Amino acid sequence: MAVEEDTLLLIRRLALRNAVEHDGKAMVDKVTAKVIAVRPDLRSSIRMLIPTIRAVVDEVNRLSIDEQRSSLEAIEPITEAGAEVGVEHRYHNLPQLPDAVMGRVVTRFPPEPNGYPHIGHAKAVIIDEEYARMYKGRFILRFDDTNPAKEKREYYDAIMDGLRWLNVKPDLIKNTSDDIELLYSYAERLIEVDGAYVCTCKPDTIKRNRASGIECACRSLSREEHMERWHKMFNEYRANQAILRFKGDMRSSNTVMRDPTLFRIIEHEHPLKGYRYRVWPTYDFAASIEDSIDGVTHALRSKEYELRNELYYAILDRLGLRKPIVLEFSRLEFEGMPVSKRKIAPLIEKGLVKGWDDPRLPTLAALRRRGIQPEAIREFVLSLGFTKADTKPPFEVLEAINRRMIDASVPRLFMVRLDDCARAKVYGLADGMPIDGSTVVIRNHPTNKALGSRAIKVRDEFYLPLSDIIDAVGREIRLIDLYNVVIERVEPSEGGYATAYATFTGYEVKDVKKVQWVSVDDAVKIRVLVPRHLYIDDAYNPKSLEIVDAYAESYASRMDVGSIVQFVRFGFCRADADGIFIMSHK
Repeated sequence: MAVEEDTLLLIRRLALRNAVEHDGKAMVDKVTAKVIAVRPDLRSSIRMLIPTIRAVVDEVNRLSIDEQRSSLEAIEPITEAGAEVGVEHRYHNLPQLPDAVMGRVVTRFPPEPNGYPHIGHAKAVIIDEEYARMYKGRFILRFDDTNPAKEKREYYDAIMDGLRWLNVKPDLIKNTSDDIELLYSYAERLIEVDGAYVCTCKPDTIKRNRASGIECACRSLSREEHMERWHKMFNEYRANQAILRFKGDMRSSNTVMRDPTLFRIIEHEHPLKGYRYRVWPTYDFAASIEDSIDGVTHALRSKEYELRNELYYAILDRLGLRKPIVLEFSRLEFEGMPVSKRKIAPLIEKGLVKGWDDPRLPTLAALRRRGIQPEAIREFVLSLGFTKADTKPPFEVLEAINRRMIDASVPRLFMVRLDDCARAKVYGLADGMPIDGSTVVIRNHPTNKALGSRAIKVRDEFYLPLSDIIDAVGREIRLIDLYNVVIERVEPSEGGYATAYATFTGYEVKDVKKVQWVSVDDAVKIRVLVPRHLYIDDAYNPKSLEIVDAYAESYASRMDVGSIVQFVRFGFCRADADGIFIMSHK
């Protein structure tokens, strides 16, 4: 693939910057993620660009750190990040916050407890927490729980569990529902300053008038009449009979400002407050007030709310309250893995996925079950930087980071798939085999001695991958870490495993084909769930979960749930239950 000059220059600049920020060692996965973040238009061709990225990274890594710095300065003058305010960056991909004062920055993460947290929530909460720590400020976790019809106690717990797993540590945890009485008082003040009114028009009429930019008759009533209607919302009006609306501009080109709803009646049990309240604020009203009274200095939220910023500031202006700085960033989701509850919930209801932790989903519970490390998610999120450019990177970028983190610390075991299996008999074994009785001891990792070793029962029968030996008849191969054999013949079978016959030829390590094996005397059956893209071209993929049955070493049956293993030439997997594994990635 011919790479355009400006793209090549971008890759080199990002590789040099990554190297300078990491003691002279640039990393392909981090540079790849940053290329996508800076140039989202390259996302569709990123796989073809990876060889170029790898070549540039190799070239950059051969330079000394001084050469890297001077090369980067020639392209992009370097300044000490945060020098003006004394900011200490963990990652230079996060730009400085405007008007930030060291020790006084307050950020917040306001999830609604109406579902399980996903990768998009991880991006938001990690950025919020990182900025608070960068400026030695405060980070608030605030549950935006003002819609009891959609919220469950289960979701509060799921969010807390997900954040604990990510090692996110808020300085304050609170619920918007705890401030409901205070929010009522601000609503009344807004009515008093002619900033809001109670509308009793039918929902269809309101919708039609907003689309046409027409004011309804309710708007022109006196403040006293609106206050009287407001009080009736608590004990007389029913759901959809009355709402409190902001007095905006019904002819505004920003339709958000066309007298939006601030409070509505929801007659539904709240997971924390029960039936104590029936008048609930919308997110637009609650977020602006809560941010102001909580002392939030920088309200960071995804760019889908960008048009709502005008309303956010207008509410605070009418009430004379302090205004935080609102900043937007792009949402984060993966190709083929929707984060929308609108798409996920029906799949769960129909049984097409097995709950919020189904390994095909991008929820934190699913990623955790799949074997993705929380540190990998944090590094991945921060490698993307803070940008409003659409962020929909391939899942492989996160996989690459996770693989790098776990590769040296997990045992490697042999596994043979049942759909690619031959049962082999070895003849000619010498009587004085240099093994301990009927066992052979193999290291659990080729370079990490700390992972120890395992003893495997061996005799003269093995399960071998059929695809590895079917074309090796008459040739010598090596059973990895064991000995050499010549495959004499292979007899395929339509109803079961193929049968192979081999002759022992010695122990010397030779330059021959190497084949993994599972001793018949040490074999256990396992099942591996292999997640694929849940959606293809916006349609549910019925082949999104492959089930692989296999023989593995008995060591696999002794692994604790949650342990991670690399099955040789198959991939990294996490033990999910007795005999069940979930594939993390290659």
